[in-house]
Amino acid sequence: MALTISPAAISTGLSQVRATLDIATDRPGMSEITAAVARWLDDIGADDGLLTLFIRHTSASLTIQENADADVQRDLVDALTRLAPENAGYRHATEGPDDMPAHIKAMLTSVSLTLPVVHGRTVLGTWQGIYLIEHRARPHRRTIALQFVGNLMDAK
Repeated sequence: MALTISPAAISTGLSQVRATLDIATDRPGMSEITAAVARWLDDIGADDGLLTLFIRHTSASLTIQENADADVQRDLVDALTRLAPENAGYRHATEGPDDMPAHIKAMLTSVSLTLPVVHGRTVLGTWQGIYLIEHRARPHRRTIALQFVGNLMDAK
């Protein structure tokens, strides 16, 4: 296996930019946020670096998944429901029957993602998208912390 490092990709002048992305959800399911993340990278003038996304909740999560067929998202939500069903005799039930299953689903998925950014674009595969997964039955306002560390186009 060979690793090739492009000299143009090596930089010592890194910048750090932070923001939050607020998403309103109305029921369990997956909301694609790829376009919103891409707009933010454009807005800040990102060039090459790393983007970290972190959801500030314990009953919702983040994932990278196929974005070509909506049946994939529905099947994934159904699979999570089978893995952590409501009314399974959980001790923690003070916030409703969907709360503890939501915590389990968030634990099984991810609360953070790190993506490489090259020339201002996330390095996602052809059919990949970034998703917020809502695990609760009622509407919520979810906050995702975004942090880009790398080169900015203006700073070169």
